[in-house]
Amino acid sequence: MNNLFDYANEKMKEKESPLASRIRAIDLCDIVGQEHILSEGKLLYRIIKADKITSIILYGPPGCGKTTIAEVIAHSTMSNFKKINATTSGKKDMEEIVDFAKEQIAINNKRTIIFIDEIHRFNKIQQDFLLPYVEDGTLILIGATTENPYFEVNNALLSRSRVFELHSLTKDDIKKLLIRAIGDKEKGLASLDIKVSDEAIDFLSFASDGDARNALNALELASLTTKRSEDSYIHIDLEIAKSCIGKENLMYDKDGDTHYNIISAFIKSMRGSDPDATVYYLARMIEGGEDIKFIARRIIICASEDVGNEDPLALILAVNASLACERVGLPEARIILSQAAIYVANAKKGNYEYLAIDKAIEKVKETGSLMVPSYLQGTGYKGASELGRGIGYKYPHDYPNHYVNQQYLPNEIKNEKFYKK
Repeated sequence: MNNLFDYANEKMKEKESPLASRIRAIDLCDIVGQEHILSEGKLLYRIIKADKITSIILYGPPGCGKTTIAEVIAHSTMSNFKKINATTSGKKDMEEIVDFAKEQIAINNKRTIIFIDEIHRFNKIQQDFLLPYVEDGTLILIGATTENPYFEVNNALLSRSRVFELHSLTKDDIKKLLIRAIGDKEKGLASLDIKVSDEAIDFLSFASDGDARNALNALELASLTTKRSEDSYIHIDLEIAKSCIGKENLMYDKDGDTHYNIISAFIKSMRGSDPDATVYYLARMIEGGEDIKFIARRIIICASEDVGNEDPLALILAVNASLACERVGLPEARIILSQAAIYVANAKKGNYEYLAIDKAIEKVKETGSLMVPSYLQGTGYKGASELGRGIGYKYPHDYPNHYVNQQYLPNEIKNEKFYKK
């Protein structure tokens, strides 16, 4: 009887679960997107088809299909499958799964796969707990994370896993999922008799910013909160869709991987003299809520590192733009940042000063504290002349054109050239 009640409870949970969960694919052929790793012949596709799962990390943005892939594996594998979420589970939960896995190996010679959603939420000690069991084959790990695993997952665990990177779903991918949900009578919304305008579908596909869960949640909210019309249908138009998804959800985590990718592209676009790409990535950061002081500092660095004395005004403008942003604030600061970034992007480029200081620092590390030539040493104290300090120094302004040929470097590196143009 317990099994019967458990079955009934599971069915009730399925019925009441969110739309995104209900229509999640359970077969490989039903997964939308991620063709770069899941099209026929690709490694992950072959691993799942052959039921030869090894420890893997699924890395990608929210709503791109990480949990869906895990569910497909759960439905297609002959191994035991256990699922936990790192935000609500701890060491005790993993200990119970380890005991279960050992028992299954001993009794049935059957493997156990543990799927850990948001594995980056586990601390080092929790991740280390898994290591011996993954290494000896007691557990096969599937970890899902929105954060770069090379930053957030222990190296030892990473070395025993294969990382598969998932991409944000395209607008067309999400459109397919929305149409599937609208037409599905068993798990979708077809039983509600809804009609969704093409404009609403297009908007949800775009505004979800590659996050299928976000789009499906908005569609479900619209269907459950919209009154039925006189024709007995629930009509969802563009305005209703907009009200349910809210502001377009730009993916930008100021502490995560996207932050570093966008700022990297911004700097490289300025360095590469592309003002259009520069202002695009600047807009991404501003809309994502990035600190304007951080953006301004990056422009200052680029103005010196990549422009330097080819156009000294770039640094002056960048510094003043930073000060102006602090005084003015948003939204007007966006204009100041745009002016400075575009100027740096269009400026003549040269990194001679950057290369010079790095080369000089390397030489200092290599040669240590070399003696400054005595004629260049300070003379502002009594007895300096008795020590030979400053004797023989040639004052440039005493010579034509205010220049005189004179050795300034220490003797050991007197022929060294740091600044080359």
